[in-house]
Amino acid sequence: MTSPPIPGRSLVTRRAVVDVVRAATLGSYGVTGFRASPLGRLLERLDLASPGLGLRLGPPLVIELELTVALGVPIAEVARQVDSAIRYAVRVSLRREVDRLVIHVGGLRLQLGASTAGATARRAPLGTLGSAPRPRPHDLADSGTDVA
Repeated sequence: MTSPPIPGRSLVTRRAVVDVVRAATLGSYGVTGFRASPLGRLLERLDLASPGLGLRLGPPLVIELELTVALGVPIAEVARQVDSAIRYAVRVSLRREVDRLVIHVGGLRLQLGASTAGATARRAPLGTLGSAPRPRPHDLADSGTDVA
């Protein structure tokens, strides 16, 4: 028989929350990584920052993501999957709800011989996609979804 929970407090580090969010995001279908500037990539290598992932831990828990997505997958579906995965992971691991989650898709990547779930990829230069159709600026608007 389990004992009833004892009221109290717990302390979760920022790093732990970032790790939960990063794992949930990279485990989502279609996500190839986080978008970062060259300076952001350097800071990540030095373990000083998490580029592409913004986090505010105050009373409103706010998460902001800047992602790259595999070319050819439905962007709105990827965003919905990431939203659901993050909210679930945070709820289960921290017993807290995400108050605001903002997902920006900052680029598309061409996958060469790998699955789209968390695999390494190279950025496809614009106009070099061969016979694959290039995404047009209004494709997301025409899809009828509300993703930024």
